[in-house]
This record gives sequence, structure tokens and C-alpha cells, in this order.
Amino acid sequence: METPFNDRGVSVTRNALSSAGQVFPLRDIVGVQVVTVRKNRVVPLAISIVGVIGAIAGAILHSAAGLVCGIMLAVVGWLTWATQDVTHRLIVQTANGEREALMSTDREFVERVNVAVQQAKSTAASAAQA
Repeated sequence: METPFNDRGVSVTRNALSSAGQVFPLRDIVGVQVVTVRKNRVVPLAISIVGVIGAIAGAILHSAAGLVCGIMLAVVGWLTWATQDVTHRLIVQTANGEREALMSTDREFVERVNVAVQQAKSTAASAAQA
């Protein structure tokens, strides 16, 4: 059996896409698309704002605990922002709806899987017509 794509635990054969323990038969796949998910801004910003407000309140009230907790929350908010990654997801569309087949920080890899699935589907479609 030929395996046109097999990398990082993802394989695309002439019959199916297999990724992270999920198997998607090519005959069931209507379409695939790559979706980029940006960093979340709301949660880190909210944590940092609460931390700054707490630090200011601790300074005004001469509370060392309030000041330290506020500074710690502000730092946690910044770290939450700094450690987030932009992720790319391969969304598989079937008759039953859309499902996430793959998630990675490497867009090139997700694009290669997308191309492999599309090539396998076109090969299967041409083989079915012949």
C-alpha cells in the first residue's frame, strides 16, 4: 500500500487521513481548510489590568501584600501573553459537520497535509472515474 504522506504522526493514504488517533476516510471528506488561530488578548489583558489595579490599591493603602499580589498578577498576565503560540488547524469538512484533524504551530506542515489530502482526493476521484 502506498503512503503518499507520513510525517509527525499524520498519514495520508489513498483511502484515509489519519491524525492524532482519528481516521477520516477520504470518501467522507467534503473539503479541508487551514485556519489560523491568533493569540488571545482578552484574558492576559484582563489579568494584567486587575494586577495593576491591585498594585495601585496596595500602594495607596500601604499594603505590602496587595502591592506584591498586584505586581504578581500583572506579571502573570504578561507571561500569559508572551507564552501563547499562534496555532494553525486543519479543519476537515464532512457530511456530519466540521472537525479539527490537526493542530500545529508550524503552518508549513499543516499546509503540506492539506495539499496531500487534496491530492489524494483528486487521485481517488480520477481512479473512480476510470
